[in-house]
Order: sequence, then structure tokens, then C-alpha cells
Amino acid sequence: MLESGYQLAPRAGEMDRRDGLKPGNRFLGRVVGCNGSRATIAAVAENGETSLTELWSVGKLVSISVGSNRVVALVYSMQTISEGWGEEASNTFRIEVELMGEVQVGPDGPEAFSAGISRYPYLGAIAHRIRVSDLARIYDPGQSDSCVIGKLTQDESLDATIHVPSMLAKHFAIVGTTGVGKSTAVTLLLNKAIAADPKLRVLILDPHNEFAAAFPDQAVVIDTDTLDLPFWFFRLEELAEVIFRGRPPVPDELDILRDVIADAKRAFKGTESGLMRRHTERSSITADTPVPYRIADLLAMIDERIGRLEGRNDKPHLRSLKNRIVSAVNDPRYHFMFSQNTITDTIEDTIARIFRIPGDDRPIATFELAGIPSEVVNSLASVLCRMAFEIGLWGNGAIHMLVVCEEAHRYVPADPTLGFLPTRQAIARIAKEGRKYGVSLGIITQRPGELDPTILSQCSTVFAMRLANDRDQEIIRSAISNSSISTTSFISSIGNGEAIAFGEAVAVPMRMRFARVEDARLPRAHGITDKVDDDAPPLADLRSIISRMRAVNGPDISSFQQSYLAAQTKQPPVHEENGLRGNPEIERFDRIRAQILSGDADRASDRSATAVKQQAGFGPPSSLREGSLRDSLLKRPLGSLIRK
Repeated sequence: MLESGYQLAPRAGEMDRRDGLKPGNRFLGRVVGCNGSRATIAAVAENGETSLTELWSVGKLVSISVGSNRVVALVYSMQTISEGWGEEASNTFRIEVELMGEVQVGPDGPEAFSAGISRYPYLGAIAHRIRVSDLARIYDPGQSDSCVIGKLTQDESLDATIHVPSMLAKHFAIVGTTGVGKSTAVTLLLNKAIAADPKLRVLILDPHNEFAAAFPDQAVVIDTDTLDLPFWFFRLEELAEVIFRGRPPVPDELDILRDVIADAKRAFKGTESGLMRRHTERSSITADTPVPYRIADLLAMIDERIGRLEGRNDKPHLRSLKNRIVSAVNDPRYHFMFSQNTITDTIEDTIARIFRIPGDDRPIATFELAGIPSEVVNSLASVLCRMAFEIGLWGNGAIHMLVVCEEAHRYVPADPTLGFLPTRQAIARIAKEGRKYGVSLGIITQRPGELDPTILSQCSTVFAMRLANDRDQEIIRSAISNSSISTTSFISSIGNGEAIAFGEAVAVPMRMRFARVEDARLPRAHGITDKVDDDAPPLADLRSIISRMRAVNGPDISSFQQSYLAAQTKQPPVHEENGLRGNPEIERFDRIRAQILSGDADRASDRSATAVKQQAGFGPPSSLREGSLRDSLLKRPLGSLIRK
């Protein structure tokens, strides 16, 4: 709807007149006070009329004539001089404005807006309604590749435009309370960004599973059923977050895990195992190197360390670590980490799928986190953000990556004692260094007060929607330059879909309303619809719901039994081929391997070996994909990895 000031203009073009004080002109009042950043305007409403006062409103721009130039000011406060309002008397009121810039008229006639002010208003200078042409000139980013994202609140006949490359070059943030339209704004901005940059690849960390509906033709949905993110992608701290279920790791167990992971990776590559390797030997493979290894190797090496002890209770942390690993492997919620596809080198396929390289006309990947255990979400966010930065770092600018973090205060909270340190470091690295390598960051949060201020300060473009919390409002005010601090004085009362945009992508702080998105492309969680038919019968499958809650399916052990028996009959005499028969240390290691393969709990050194047997298909039901740990045990016997 148009502002009332423009509705009252009787003829087209009369709003741009400035001929004295005739009725219908744009005269509003005169300047009665001014300092370096603000001014006070006095106006009189004669005979109790409100026709003049209707032209004023908080958040509206006005202009002040100073010679041939026009100073642009933002209204942020107004009040009458007297405490009451005279119905038949002349009422004097004052308006406080903040000086935003100046429309300068060149020697040859061209006009341009400048954020600086060459001549400040003098006392008695006339304040008037701003011209439509001046509004368009003020909010024009001045770039040919700008795009329209909505309409100006002050005059909806004018487009609200931003410069997308500037928005992505130094990151952006969208803040606002629940229900104001943040997700819809993200959908609109991402569509504009993809259209402006064909090389852009977008990864959305979606904790509510709502963006799949917003990009049906442009996004690939990655959820717990389609995700294959091998455990060997995780660095030591990230894997420890999973194994220790979000609790601080035990230092002794973490030290052992660091050693045995590196040994298991060397064993997978065919190098000397940690059993026979000299301690002085150095290798480029560490616990953080993204190369495959087998959980079976890891468990056997821990068992080998237990077997070398004089008394089995001397090192309880070894047994505890093994139990933690077996528990994580057998947890059906972690099937995406320990599936059959995670024991081979699939790093190229995994990166290509998650980060959309080359993309196949689907440049967006929505990573749905709602079904992933809470103790794993932080590790996943750390892995994905770290890999996104490394792709940009080593891609030599061939790929422009955008990582969108919904509910970002979960990953980088303001309190340094909360959250997961590797995730904080990965996101902070993108925020501080990502622009150098073509990696951008999009922050979406409803609580900017709980977000790390360092991360928010790196976002050069901010779209501030309605915020009700005083702490959150103060954070946004501190992010805006002092010359525009009054812009957010009314941020608690703007409507849904409205935002105050400021930063690199806009010329001056801009109050605007986002354009509408098609109903079919609105972000929504799975199964949520706008209209519910009361007469339609419920379609929920209770058995399916309970099955997903338990994440358990019935096992199919027939194929495993056949593979197991074939492997037992065809297994080569490894020790005779390598001349290792008679070595007590090797024979003890072979017995440990045999216990894991056979699953005989009575002969195993502890009951945790039974859990590995169950993983293979003989034990209680598990939803891990068939053959995940089975293949890792049978494809390459551990005895063949040991050299004399």
C-alpha cells in the first residue's frame, strides 16, 4: 500500500513540486536544531488539523533543502511541545531525524546520492516530503548486476534491490524471531544468488527438514536414509564426539584412539601395521588423514594391546574404549557412518554428491539433520564446514561455495564453554578467511544474542527482521554503523516479511518487504500443509513410526552365512606363505582375529566381541546395512596385513 503522503497528492508529479508554501506542496516544516548527525524539525498543525501530521511516521525518509542539494534524513521520534492536543488551536510538534546522506546536484545537472554530507542544514531550512526519484537514487546499489528482492516499505512502487556478489563476498546474516519469515527470505535470496552466479554451490544445514520443499527442482536432499558419510572422514576430535556420545573424552582413551586409528589406516593401505612398526618410524598418515580403515582392524589392535598386558585389569581404559567403539558401531542410528559403503575409498563420490560437483543442474544440497542423533550433529557440521573450506582452498577459485547454517547459534554459541570446538573453528575459519577462496557463509538465527559476536561481525550484509528480545536488538544495533543507529529503533514492531537491510549489498540501510514466494515453493517441514481436511482419514502408519523410533529392522543372515562359510573354507594359510609360523606374538594376534570372525563369546577375551558378531548378522536385530562390518572382516583377513 502506498504511503499516505503520496495518496494525498491530487495530481501526478505534484509531489515533486517545491513552489513556496502553497497547499498540496511537499512542505512539512523547518529545521530548528542540528548537530553532526541529527536534526530537529518543527511543524505546526493549524486549527487542530491532522492532514500535516499524517505525512510523518517513524522510519520514513524526508529531505531538507540546503542550497541546490537535498539532505536525506530518517525520522525516528516525534512529539508535541505541549502535553495535550488542541482541537481548535494550532499544535506545534517536533520531529527528531537522523541525517543519512545527501543528494548532490552536479555542475552540469546530474544528481547522485552520497552517504556523506557536504553542507549541513541551517536553522530555518525547509523539510519536505522526499521525491520518488530521490528514493530510487538512494536505494540504487549502483551495480548493473543488482537484483530485486522486494519492495520499499515507504513506497511500494519502488523495488528493493541488492548487489548479490557483494552479499556473498563477505557473508550475510538473516536474524528474526520465530514466524517472521526467515526461511522464506532465505529461499528468495538463494534463488537470486543461484541465478546471479552459475558456479555457486549451496550446502544448507537444515535442522528442521524444511528446505527440501522450497527447492524441489534445484536441490538434492540428503537425509539419514541416503547419507553415506564414512567414519574415516571424521578427524580424531570429531570421531571422539560420536564415540563418547557428546561427553568430554577420557584423556587416556583418546591417546590410545589416536595411535590405533593411525595404525589401522596404515594397515588398510598395506604398510606395516602398528604391531611390527618401530616407534621411531615416521609416517605421513595420522589419525586426521582422510583415508579409509576398518573397524575390525581397530578392535583387533586394541585387543592386541590388552593381550600384551601382564594383568587384564591393569588397563581398564582399553576395555572401556573398545566397548565404546563397539557400542557406536552397533547403534542403528549411526548406520550412515558404518555402512558397507564406508570401508572403501569413496571420498570422491561423497564430495561430489554432498557439494554438488559438477552439480547436474541441482546446485543445492539440503542436509537434513532432524533425524540424526544430537550428539552427532555437531560432528557432522564440523566435517561439512571443514570440507567446504578445503574444497574452496584447493579448488583455485573454480567453485564458489555457500554454506547456509540454519539455527546458527547451536553451532557457534556466544558462550565459549558451550558448543563443539571443532565446529566453532570450522565455521569461524570460513567467516574469517573464506572470502579469499570463494567460500561464503550464510547465518540464520532467531537469537543473535546467543550467537558468537565474532561470527556475526564478519557478516557484512544483515537482514534484520522483527526481534522482540532486548538483548537481540542491542546486538543488531551494535552491528550497524553509528550514522544509522536509529534505523533499528523500530525493529521490534515491523511486520512479517519486512526487514531492515544494511551492509555491503545495499547503499544505505533500507526498510523493505520481501517479495512473495510461490505457495508450492514455501519451505515447510515434511508432512506440513497449509490446509487440513477434517473429513480425510488419518494416513499415519503407526508401525512405520515406531520402527523409525526404534530404528530396528529384522536381520537377514542367510547371505552372510554363505559368505562366512565360503571364507572359512577358502582362507589361505597366511602364516605359511609369509614364514611367520611359530611366532608367539603373531599367533596371539591371529587368535584375536579368529575370535572376532567366529563370534564365540565364551572364548573371547571379553563380551564386547559378541557385539561385533551381532553386527555381522547373528545377534539381535540391527538396522545397519547388511554386510557393513561383515565385508570389512571378510574382504581382507587381518593376518595378511602382518609382515615379518
